[in-house]
Amino acid sequence: MLLRDNVYENLRSDILTCRLAPGDDMREQELAERYAVSRQPVREALLRLEREHLVTVQPRQGYRVNPISLSDARDLLRFRFALEPACVAEAIENASDDVLKSLDEFRLFTGNHEDFIAYNRAFHSALAHASGNRRMAAALCDLIGQADRLVRVSVANVKGHDPTQLVAEHVALIEAMQRRDGRTAARIIKAHIGQTEKRVLPALKRNAVIVEGRDR
Repeated sequence: MLLRDNVYENLRSDILTCRLAPGDDMREQELAERYAVSRQPVREALLRLEREHLVTVQPRQGYRVNPISLSDARDLLRFRFALEPACVAEAIENASDDVLKSLDEFRLFTGNHEDFIAYNRAFHSALAHASGNRRMAAALCDLIGQADRLVRVSVANVKGHDPTQLVAEHVALIEAMQRRDGRTAARIIKAHIGQTEKRVLPALKRNAVIVEGRDR
């Protein structure tokens, strides 16, 4: 991987995992020291992230990690609502039995909130790749990565957060896909994403690092 791409991936990961939190100020020199590189690849990475609406350039002041916009969060979740069921349908139609069988590793989960976020990302990424459609999978994996930031910011505000029900929904989806029952799988994944929106958006509203309007 080229140095500039490596810096971009590391910086993007730090933003999406909230190691660099929404609203944090950043300076090129500090980031260059953080990643042990010169300022040039840092500047290139920041400009790429600005195009992705993850950072804002502040003239003569540096950069800021964009707050999470409620409207952008809705847009992201509704784009996922359109895309992920299509990936599931493609997987049911085209994936091999072995690919669908490999989803069994997501039937069980143990761990803390951070472990669940990693498990959840891996499961939904596996669904994307099971589709066999590289463009759809890449778009969905990008959405899933950006949704991580929503989940991390909201988890602390979801009272009694318990992943048991979410894992049960994953299991039901796995079973429907392995039966190649497209209608049931579509119903489950749409309900799953719909419940995510109902759970995450109210939690985001209670968090100080979100804003009501758009960041762009």
